Amino acid sequence: MYEITTDVLIVGSGPAGSASAALLATYGIDNLVVNQYRWLANTPRAHITNLRTMEVLRDLGQQVEQEAYLHATNEDLMGGTVFCESLTGEEIGRVPSWGLHPRSRAERQLSSPAKMNDLPQTFMEPLLFKTACSRGTEARMSTEYLSHTQTDDGVITHCRDRLSGEEFVVKSKYLIGADGGNSKVAQNAGLPFEGKMGVRGSMNIWFRADLSELVAHRPAVLYPVMQPGAEVGGIGMGLIRMVRPWNEWLIVWGYDIEQPAPVIDQAKATEIARQLVGKPDLEIELLGANTWTVNNMYATRMQDGRVFCMGDATHRHPPSGGLGSNTSIQDAFNLSWKLALVLKGQAGPELLDSYTVERAPIAKQIVTRANQSIAEFAPLYHALGIDESNDAAVMQANMHARSQSTKEAEKQREAIRDALAFKQYELDAHGVEMNQRYRSNAVFQDGDAEPAFERDAELFYQATTWPGARLPHAWVFDSRGRKVSTLDLAGHGRFVLLTGLGGEAWVEAAARVSEELGLKIDVQVIGPRQRYADHTGDWARVREISDSGCVLVRPDHHVAWRTFALQNDPEGELRTVLQRVLSR
Repeated sequence: MYEITTDVLIVGSGPAGSASAALLATYGIDNLVVNQYRWLANTPRAHITNLRTMEVLRDLGQQVEQEAYLHATNEDLMGGTVFCESLTGEEIGRVPSWGLHPRSRAERQLSSPAKMNDLPQTFMEPLLFKTACSRGTEARMSTEYLSHTQTDDGVITHCRDRLSGEEFVVKSKYLIGADGGNSKVAQNAGLPFEGKMGVRGSMNIWFRADLSELVAHRPAVLYPVMQPGAEVGGIGMGLIRMVRPWNEWLIVWGYDIEQPAPVIDQAKATEIARQLVGKPDLEIELLGANTWTVNNMYATRMQDGRVFCMGDATHRHPPSGGLGSNTSIQDAFNLSWKLALVLKGQAGPELLDSYTVERAPIAKQIVTRANQSIAEFAPLYHALGIDESNDAAVMQANMHARSQSTKEAEKQREAIRDALAFKQYELDAHGVEMNQRYRSNAVFQDGDAEPAFERDAELFYQATTWPGARLPHAWVFDSRGRKVSTLDLAGHGRFVLLTGLGGEAWVEAAARVSEELGLKIDVQVIGPRQRYADHTGDWARVREISDSGCVLVRPDHHVAWRTFALQNDPEGELRTVLQRVLSR
């Protein structure tokens, strides 16, 4: 049995694992990724890519961000979720989604330099994995994690080469379990979970067929199909999801979880596709089919000593709202800079305790939200009258009654409109994607009360520099008038202090504290005749400090601390804050 030594071992090369590897390699940390399979993502299961995730890719570099956009379906084609009886049948209604509505688009443009897109996991995962390996990550495919034990100064992990059958040991200082919804790392680490696995049965049917004539004029990512009494019984709802416009698709269809999972062959897949598309002679090229279960479970603690888990290993939920891979990549963004600073001796190991404190509440939020989104179909079923009977003929008659010229039908149409509008909480929940505010020892509170949300916190993002919140985006301008996001001034593995004219003393204070702590702290003075100017005043309107105050930003774009104005001892203040935040 041979040994491999590395700083961080990452089990799993999905969005969480590959993002962790890419970030750690970028920060100069040795890491090894193992994947029990011989491939990267072999199905396009995750796909919606929100603004916060694109900001992580942007932080990895312009080339990474631009390659994501190159392969993605852009925001203009993602848009109006079409509820219908089939793709050839009658439409029930549409829900502007993912920033399609002009008001929502404006909200998103104001909140971030990034753009929403649809990037299937078959593109996202290789992009992150390639970035990691090109920057120094070592990777081994067909390598199975078996078990781990912790020592005072590291983790000893037993693995097996699935090609040769030979077992070997990886000695690392830290271990990351990003090995999916049946995580062996989380199980062996004894992480506590709440919720339930396997609450519903579902299947994916991935196929190619040119459906341009049916959808190109009404572009969307999602086409929910309502067919009361169809095959699976009950409400008979299926989903046709665009993978690539307009010739690659994924059907999601339920099955009775109390029965054995069905076998989906070419004939069965074609039958279901024809039923949902509404084209009896449709021929498909079947690319793959699999069954899976809808889960409702999250970890209440995401770490055990030197072992950390993330992604589907800690938040297991349905794909509703497109929250899965986004949350996974953001887990990686939260943990990676902390590991890097601890491994470099720039932070105390207690900093790592903030990972669970900050991310476990997000895991609970996302799992709850995704499962709630499924439950929120109930008002639509009720408005259509398809929850009142198990008789298919009765359900179909109730649904079709909406087309009548009666007072009852008018009320039904209003109820349908209201029920569809309610689906905004799944299909355009900007606040769920962007409003995370951390509370931990890695945040130094300024004494101000947390600002209350002025609008629905799930639907609308609210910018604030309150410590723990994500740094607000605003465009500032360099000496040649080129616009740069405040988020671009931050991140990239280092702390950044933003101030204005009158706050020049922060520059000298940061230099001295940087030298003392052995930690790079950049300072950006924003103002006239400085490197960056706030020509539009947008930064002044969101920064919530005076010109002489400062906002200290962590490497993951979250505010570590702020002060409204320059005080008598800026060096002492900054030293105290960083020692607390870094557990020094």
